[in-house]
Amino acid sequence: MEFQNIPQLLEHVRSRGQRKRLAVAAATDPHVLEAACRAYNENIAEPFLIGDKPKMLDILKDLGLKLPDENLIHEPDVDNAARAAVALVREGKADYLMKGLLNTSNMLKAVLNRDTGLRRGGTLSHISINELPAYHKLLVVTDAGILIQPSLEEKAAIIRNAVGALRAMGYECPKVAVLAALEKVNPKMPETVDAAALKEMNASGELANCIVEGPISMDLTMDPEAAQIKGFSSPVVGNADIVVVPNIACGNILNKGLRYLAGSQQVGIVLGAQVPIVLTSRSASAQSKYLSIAVTSAMI
Repeated sequence: MEFQNIPQLLEHVRSRGQRKRLAVAAATDPHVLEAACRAYNENIAEPFLIGDKPKMLDILKDLGLKLPDENLIHEPDVDNAARAAVALVREGKADYLMKGLLNTSNMLKAVLNRDTGLRRGGTLSHISINELPAYHKLLVVTDAGILIQPSLEEKAAIIRNAVGALRAMGYECPKVAVLAALEKVNPKMPETVDAAALKEMNASGELANCIVEGPISMDLTMDPEAAQIKGFSSPVVGNADIVVVPNIACGNILNKGLRYLAGSQQVGIVLGAQVPIVLTSRSASAQSKYLSIAVTSAMI
């Protein structure tokens, strides 16, 4: 199974007929509340909203929206709200997390707490799921939000996290492009050395359930004609599900270029903890937050 666009993925989520339980930390934000209510009404998520309850009730009233009273949990302190959201997951009362009106660092501090958090011993990484007008299916960019300059071992973990997420959504064998500026290994360009090593790890079975190609440039990843001209053949050419960037700077630039220049709809998710974490900008629209809630639920 592959998804060509976000509406197709949303239809897949709705067809399951079961709400996934979502714990939202510091939910005193109109866009978060609007998105959570929409996900509830469309049978996608059962949100538990943790924050200043009187403020949440006032916002819901202003929006003309309602949720069951038991879904609103009073905790005005944002750090305590993050810890309470994590506790719901640990207690088996929630299936995934969402960051509301608080800093990412506050949220991740609660998630990574050795005693009360949701660590599972692996590497946290960020994926951005993109619906692009010029590409025939959804495209995952990773890692553009967590690991600044990932090592070879961390890049392997980034691939495992992204592949695991797509397989949970129904993909059988995601195609992974490990990006570089060219297709040949150059010792002066460490990302090409890492890309070749990751391809070999895939060939040996160390990176399983996917096809890894690298090093490969962005044009060959996207355009079969460009690959043909350069004499480059791979099942990933023109058909990648995941692109792995060399570092966070490349990922940030690529993501923002896709959004502002190519009209991408984007969903941001952190993987590698015991459950996925919806991480959107505090300034993101209600639509963006709703899509993030819905798409993440498909991974559970």
